Amino acid sequence: MEFDLTLRNGLVCTEEGLAQLDIGVKDGVIKALQTGLSAGAKDVDVRGRYVLPGGIDSHCHIEQLSGMGVMTADDFYTASRSAAFGGTTTIIPFAAQRQGDDLLEVVRDYAHLAREKSVIDYAFHLILSDPSEKTLTEHLPDVIAGGITSFKVYMTYESWKLDDFQLLDVLHAADRYGAMVMVHCENNDIIRWITRRLLSEGRVHPKYHAVAHDPLAESEATNRAIALSRLMSVPLLIVHVAGLEAVRVIHAAQVMGAPIYAESCPQYLFLTADDIDKPGVEGAKFCCSPPPRDPQSQQAVWEGLLNGTLQVFSSDHAPYRFDETGKLPRGDATTFKQMANGLPGIELRMPLLFSEGVRTGRMSIEQFVNLTATNHAVMYGLYPRKGVIRVGSDADFAVWDPELSKTVCWDMLHDNVGYTPYEGREVIGWPLAVFNRGRAVVEHGELRARAGDGQYLPCGEPAPITRNKKAIRQGLVVKKLFAA
Repeated sequence: MEFDLTLRNGLVCTEEGLAQLDIGVKDGVIKALQTGLSAGAKDVDVRGRYVLPGGIDSHCHIEQLSGMGVMTADDFYTASRSAAFGGTTTIIPFAAQRQGDDLLEVVRDYAHLAREKSVIDYAFHLILSDPSEKTLTEHLPDVIAGGITSFKVYMTYESWKLDDFQLLDVLHAADRYGAMVMVHCENNDIIRWITRRLLSEGRVHPKYHAVAHDPLAESEATNRAIALSRLMSVPLLIVHVAGLEAVRVIHAAQVMGAPIYAESCPQYLFLTADDIDKPGVEGAKFCCSPPPRDPQSQQAVWEGLLNGTLQVFSSDHAPYRFDETGKLPRGDATTFKQMANGLPGIELRMPLLFSEGVRTGRMSIEQFVNLTATNHAVMYGLYPRKGVIRVGSDADFAVWDPELSKTVCWDMLHDNVGYTPYEGREVIGWPLAVFNRGRAVVEHGELRARAGDGQYLPCGEPAPITRNKKAIRQGLVVKKLFAA
């Protein structure tokens, strides 16, 4: 076979583990994985480099209005560009329904933005804030049939939150139509009660955001969401897990056999509440919900990722500029209640985890691949087209230099945010080249793709992650469909 692209002599991570192999690509698909392939039309020698599946970031907010009506700093072009430079080849952001919105119009308008601008492939989740009878019984089945098979709901934020009765309706619809429910778990009344008292006492600085979002608000809501899931016997994904108690609640439910899955993000491994306690409004750069916690919670999240309690590692990229258009609508007089919540991280998600996970020996390269790519593909119905390097899969991979060291600063990144909460951190291990469906997206430090080059990916029925004893040892996943 005459290949369009060959990568030769790389240390390739397949589902069987690491091996020195050549990769042959034709028409955007991997056609051969073996040694000694003849050179393709484009031939790249990657000796001494890892070749890893292209990352999948399944939790990112792109070109989306916040609950307070603030637009994120990144549109589909800048966000997808930034993702690609970090080794990611597929993004799954949210088509967000605000109360009163027609769900079909929301999806149509959002798909137009992505189609015009994304440089890499993309799928969608929904955000459901108005689960009316029409939404759940008429529009939702059509959207799911079109390949959007997961949706996020909130237990906090006045403009987004659902009560328990509505959550049960959503779980019932997910069970009926074969979709995955993702939940932001925080007790809104706890946060609201603490916030009112803090503001009344003049405690307005960013550090009080972490006080208002007490860890008990997260753990209580997590426990309640799990109870609703168990009542309906419907799988659930808890997103952006931050706290020690929340990790323990999730693990306990899994031990009992409940189909509960969970995700965490860079801010919960690399930031703490101390970062929010900066002079003036500087701490706003580190405010997200749930907020970064204490070192004990950091350790619990690390352990959860390593022992399988948490199955996916996403960025929760929610980028707002550090000015009046984003984090500081009232300038230096902005209170913690008025700040846009969210952090950038789409480009650094994989390098941070590689540096502090793989390089330190905390996790194997196979675990890294599962947490950043394979498990996302399985969870959201894109496996085996995405998330793995195997014959027949899309030719999505990144060539990593495991020794390349950089000191993070925003000027080296490719988003539109203007700052990074990881400024000054040394990171070892970076992707040098990134391919999406066999085409070079990033190469020699330059963007090779154009706006609109990405393709929409219709998702199939979600398949939760499970592992047998061999998979636990090797960090490999197996695919297991929901029981009927």
